[in-house]
Amino acid sequence: MKFNKKDLNTLTNIIASRRDIRGNNFINKKISNKKLKIILESALNAPSVGYSQPWKFIVVDDEKKNLVYEHFTKSFDKSKDKFLDKPLYNSLKLEGIKESNINIAVYYKKSTSNVLGQTYMKRTGEYSVVCAILNMWLTARALNIGMGWVSILEPKKINKIFDIDKNEYKFIAYLCFGYAKEFYNEPELKKLKWNKKRKLKDCFLK
Repeated sequence: MKFNKKDLNTLTNIIASRRDIRGNNFINKKISNKKLKIILESALNAPSVGYSQPWKFIVVDDEKKNLVYEHFTKSFDKSKDKFLDKPLYNSLKLEGIKESNINIAVYYKKSTSNVLGQTYMKRTGEYSVVCAILNMWLTARALNIGMGWVSILEPKKINKIFDIDKNEYKFIAYLCFGYAKEFYNEPELKKLKWNKKRKLKDCFLK
């Protein structure tokens, strides 16, 4: 299969329009099972070290969602001490656990045997799961569905909520999916002047 310039432009626009959606931007609209399946199946096309496909997903029910939210609230309060020099931090909305329609916990299934390409770089399996997550993020955006990645969470607490054996699986991400009021024309933290966007020339090691 060959692609043309129009295809490239579409892909470029989807990548550039990807945003991290938070609870103050989700709306009360259900994601169909068909679209959820499209998002999940896009993950299966991600590259994985040694074709190991080590990703595992949990579609979170309401009871577990509430437990994750309670844990997030405590973790966020603790994290405030790390950003005393940035008062803006306290006012940021950094999750959409309850407001989003669907929550998905993503895990890496640890290998019990040798994996091609993972002999010296053990964490390439985890990186493969992150590639799957990016596929989900971009596919959701192409469907005009927002996704937020909640990272102020303690893995051991999340494992306890989902009754996961840490020796068999490693927690990678907690994702929130839902339709959004809007997709900002630029990243929210850039708009709020939390940080500046780097230029390509600044991303090379000298």
